[in-house]
Amino acid sequence: MKNSSQTKRIHAPRLAPQYIETIQPPLYRASTIIFENTQKVFDRHWTDRYDYSYGTHGTPTTYTLADKIAQLENGNYCLLAPSGLSAINLVNSAFLQSGDEVWVPDNIYGPGMAHLNYLKQSFGVIVRVYDPLNHHSFQPTAQTKLLWLEAAGSVTLEFPDLVNLVKKAKQHQITTVLDNTWGAGLAFNAFDFSDEHLSVDISVHALTKYPSGGGDILMGSVVTQEHKLHLKLLHMHATQGISVSGDDCAQIQRSLAHIELRYQQQSRSTQDLLHWLKQQSEFQQVLHPSNPLSAGHEFWLEVCQDQQSAGLVSVIFQEKYTLEDIRRFCDALQLFKLGFSWGGPVSLVMLYDLKGMRSLEHPHLANGFLVRFCIGLESSQDLITDIQNALQTL
Repeated sequence: MKNSSQTKRIHAPRLAPQYIETIQPPLYRASTIIFENTQKVFDRHWTDRYDYSYGTHGTPTTYTLADKIAQLENGNYCLLAPSGLSAINLVNSAFLQSGDEVWVPDNIYGPGMAHLNYLKQSFGVIVRVYDPLNHHSFQPTAQTKLLWLEAAGSVTLEFPDLVNLVKKAKQHQITTVLDNTWGAGLAFNAFDFSDEHLSVDISVHALTKYPSGGGDILMGSVVTQEHKLHLKLLHMHATQGISVSGDDCAQIQRSLAHIELRYQQQSRSTQDLLHWLKQQSEFQQVLHPSNPLSAGHEFWLEVCQDQQSAGLVSVIFQEKYTLEDIRRFCDALQLFKLGFSWGGPVSLVMLYDLKGMRSLEHPHLANGFLVRFCIGLESSQDLITDIQNALQTL
């Protein structure tokens, strides 16, 4: 059949061979996926491990990254979402219905709590708050369907009593889900973190942080070991039309090769900074799981056998310093940039007022304004000098 030049531009008469071996796998961009014949259309099913039917379901690029994230976290199945928060919301949507109860730690990631409050107001989901340092404060009922865990907790970085909390949840047959962004699949194994081989049911990860490593990609993941749980999440994933960019997946794929090297480097730099911060009189408290004076230190030792940690450390200033003082300090920093997120090459800083951020009493925390440092890949000594110079503004 003789085609017009316009048609030939769309249906190329000659196509280079498509399969060569390269260090990075080929990048597939697709909404429509072409079926070889009608039999292929009818043979597929949405539960297939690799359902090549439409771009939202997956391409070789997205499935390759999902498999690598599952491997990183020691899971069997992985679903990708456009952000860490989207991954959190996927879990809530899949497992919570009207009248169901969900328990969350008092130091939960703020936007995650905002979504649960929306489910509470709009659909009657019951939201309970527990103290992550005291497993007795977690009191499940017959309505409890989900237990959220964060290790370490948001902003104040308490490491939870992971062992006893998961034990109690399993006794009551409650699904456990861990925000594992801090551990990144490297600090500890979420699916085998104790001598008794305890495991969470679901691990959520903001790939925006360490897997991306560049501060330029938004993505999240949900990893499971059990096929039944995966299918429940997969059905909601498809129903909500959740999908990710092939280009973004390819970028994260490249960064995964050196994620452990970056994590170890930032962990070492954080230890250098931690040692120096503890000697500065301007701070009442220096919060980090490896600090023996920080709440949850014993639980961190119990779970993180290699004593690794993400590059986050928070300080609480002496009460004599006002908000204006702390703002002046943050504005004076040169290497630390004001911004949210972490895990990238550039160090970040953010200030918080804990009043209004917690619903339970927190006697382990001093009164005063909190500043969180997110350690990048700069020289630790340069970062110390930057903070030292900024402290002069006080």
